[in-house]
Amino acid sequence: QVQLVESGGGLVQPGGSLRLSCVASGLTFSRYDMYWYRQAPGKERELVAGISSAGGTTNYHDSVKDRFTISRDNAKITVYLQMNSLKPEDTDVYYCNAVRVKSVEDTYWGQGTQVTVSS
Repeated sequence: QVQLVESGGGLVQPGGSLRLSCVASGLTFSRYDMYWYRQAPGKERELVAGISSAGGTTNYHDSVKDRFTISRDNAKITVYLQMNSLKPEDTDVYYCNAVRVKSVEDTYWGQGTQVTVSS
């Protein structure tokens, strides 16, 4: 059974930092590209960052470039999202997503972790 379990969310003041983690079990982690999405109530889910299966390629939403960093440790079957200089508009539920390379229908989602940026 595939499970993606996110952690690391919470309440932080503007300008602060958080690091999200997503542990992926039940799949061959190194065969999956990994993504972080976020979604606010009533809004569409938004792609925040992605990283290729081997970690060599990353991409970011324009609004988080130079503030967020996605990384992965295939030995620990974990993908991370380091979030710095957080802003109130970064407040959302953040979701981890796994997509198998060359097989986009083979995809899994985590349950989400809440990030709240507020003073």
